[in-house]
Amino acid sequence: SAAGVFVCLLEYPRSRRKKGSTMERCGQRYMTAVLKVFGPLTRNYYVRAILHAALAVPAGFLLSTILGTVCLGIASGIYLLAAVRGEEWRPIEQKPRERPHMGDTIKQPPSNPPPRPPADARKRPPAEPGG
Repeated sequence: SAAGVFVCLLEYPRSRRKKGSTMERCGQRYMTAVLKVFGPLTRNYYVRAILHAALAVPAGFLLSTILGTVCLGIASGIYLLAAVRGEEWRPIEQKPRERPHMGDTIKQPPSNPPPRPPADARKRPPAEPGG
């Protein structure tokens, strides 16, 4: 079960994509900080492939854990293929948001007035006497 916890902690943080944006998982930034501390051990997919393969070996001796062994073996193969293609895990880092300047946000003031209800709808009905 300790191997399962280790694999979950290793796999939870998503990697940043080369193109486009990547949605960060809930609480991922804390695990990303931990994975960044270990540097190339967690970033390199060759190392991840070896770790998954090494964790699959002891689980293969019990019939009850054979499905986990198959899953770890498949994950190891996928990581090996990704490593051969030159991929690696990259952390998602938050870019500081630039505050827009006030002069740049308003290009042209509105030319029409805002919509208003008709004049008769704006008049209040007279209050009833004795009320």
